[in-house]
This record gives sequence, structure tokens and C-alpha cells, in this order.
Amino acid sequence: MKTTRQLLGARIKEIRKARGLSQEQLAEKVNLDSKFISKIEVGRSSPSLETMESIARVLDVEIKDLFEFMHLQPGGITAEGIREILGEMDEQTARTVFRMLRAAAR
Repeated sequence: MKTTRQLLGARIKEIRKARGLSQEQLAEKVNLDSKFISKIEVGRSSPSLETMESIARVLDVEIKDLFEFMHLQPGGITAEGIREILGEMDEQTARTVFRMLRAAAR
């Protein structure tokens, strides 16, 4: 199981890549060494609150979004995982759960 520090780093990396930024570009924008960004992303260093605020600002996300990494954990909730669970249910139960999910998403 990954540590929170590792999951936070993986999430930062995921968002950084989605924004099309290299570690060097992110480091420059937050005024840090790219080696420190690398250490954060692999979970070897913990960013300070100020650093997380800067990273979130540059990545154009709220700081809380950096901690949304449930999907990065083994057994985490993903669309694929939900489909797999639904596939293991009998048809009637799967339809009921699907209707409940649809209603909850509205």
C-alpha cells in the first residue's frame, strides 16, 4: 500500500502531465529545483503547505484536488472498478445499483 506522501506525489504528477508541463517547467513556475519536484512526485519529500499552494495555483486546481487520489490506490474507486463489480452481480441487482448510482449523480 502506498503512503499518503507517495499518493500525493503521484497525484501531482498526474495533474502536471495532464496540464502538459514537464517537471522543469513546474519547478520554474513555483520557483523550486526540478530535483525537489521529482522527489515530491516519487514520495521521497513532502512539500510544505506553501509549496502545495503554489503547485495548486500553477496547476490551476484547488489544494484539495491534490488529495483526490483514491483512484491511484489498489482497489480504489474507478469507473473500471465499478463496471467490474456490476459485472459480478446478477442482472436485477446490477440494474438496481445502476439506478441508485444514476439518481445519486443527479
